Amino acid sequence: MRTETPLAAPPGTPPQTLPAREHVTVGRREPVLDVVIPVYNEETDLEPCVRRLHDHLVRTFPYPFRITIADNASTDRTPEVAARLDVQVPEVTAVRLEQKGRGRALRTVWSLSDAPVLAYMDVDLSTDLNALLPLVAPLISGHSDLAIGSRLSRGSRVVRGPKREFVSRAYNLILRGSLAARFSDAQCGFKAIRKDVAERLLPMVEDTGWFFDTEMLVLAERAGLRIHEVPVDWVDDPNSTVHIVRTATDDLKGVWRVGRALVTGGLPLDRLRRPFGDDPRDRELSGVPGGLPRQLVGFCVVGALSTLCYLLLYSLFRMGTGPQAANALALLLSTFGNTAANRRLTFGVRGRDRAVRHQAQGLVVFGIGLALTSGSLAALGAAAGAPSHGTELTVLIAANLAATVLRFLLFRAWVFPAETASEGAVAHRPASHDNH
Repeated sequence: MRTETPLAAPPGTPPQTLPAREHVTVGRREPVLDVVIPVYNEETDLEPCVRRLHDHLVRTFPYPFRITIADNASTDRTPEVAARLDVQVPEVTAVRLEQKGRGRALRTVWSLSDAPVLAYMDVDLSTDLNALLPLVAPLISGHSDLAIGSRLSRGSRVVRGPKREFVSRAYNLILRGSLAARFSDAQCGFKAIRKDVAERLLPMVEDTGWFFDTEMLVLAERAGLRIHEVPVDWVDDPNSTVHIVRTATDDLKGVWRVGRALVTGGLPLDRLRRPFGDDPRDRELSGVPGGLPRQLVGFCVVGALSTLCYLLLYSLFRMGTGPQAANALALLLSTFGNTAANRRLTFGVRGRDRAVRHQAQGLVVFGIGLALTSGSLAALGAAAGAPSHGTELTVLIAANLAATVLRFLLFRAWVFPAETASEGAVAHRPASHDNH
């Protein structure tokens, strides 16, 4: 049984950022890929599955590799089988952990590994191994930061029962609705990550069980890292020992915890960001102030969602009150959410510092928007007498468009000027400085 030592960050890498992506340096002996197989009481399936994976890698993988068996405190003969494979197969290493938890096993082994690309798969090998090379290739080339197998992609072929199919799709819908996740399959046991990303990302992941994957992906996505998805062929293991109800309950608790941390700005995601020049959206554009393109995209997305919320609230309040009161209430409530979302997503302000001040300034902007929309409703009432509800909504949309342009200018120049200035300073910083 061997123990690896973790790699240090590349020399000169700023502690708050990741190095720019590069093609993995390939040596003749050092493993490029470390595939971790977390196991608990798998004395029957462990050896045939490991040998099958080893045979596949020998035949198809063009670089040196390692297979690491991470034993999660098994109580059967699994440790003996793992130790025997460690001795008999040069590319296999066995690691024993005295505590259960798939997330704990992955964090431990990945942190100790010296391979530049880290992966894991379930011991049952439900995923067709032909997807392994497409999974890790973008990480080796430097194209992506993480890679996941997806059973829900259009090109995937999946064989499993209706119960698991429903649970998987429902869970991913919850992630999309609550955490705005854009990846398609959080639970597939077939994932990979670059070592430099894992060094910064894993300390932020709190979960030690099945929610580990989801938390890792959500944090990576929120930090702007690139996640590559591979459609897989997947056959359900009928002998799986996963307790669906307990796992689902723990996952929902994890969704609540991560969502709360993201809303309150309690996660230092800046340390996961790539340096200037790696993301083409960060490059300086002639005649465009620094940070403006990204802020415009964020502001438009937030604006579209808050406008939809505003119109729904207006329609709801309009059932019990007049147009002016309904407009004021709907605009006030949507303004709080709009300011908070733009503060976090558009201008990148995290934590509670100056949050009250920003909301107060947002209320001033709300007053201007209220004047525009109320004035438009008053003018419509004077011109049409008793306009239809559809006409009112049309006028409000037009007035809100004008108010939105003014809101963005005020947010950028008055409410969040420090954040705008700091983005401009980063955008105009010489690229060579970031790489030293």
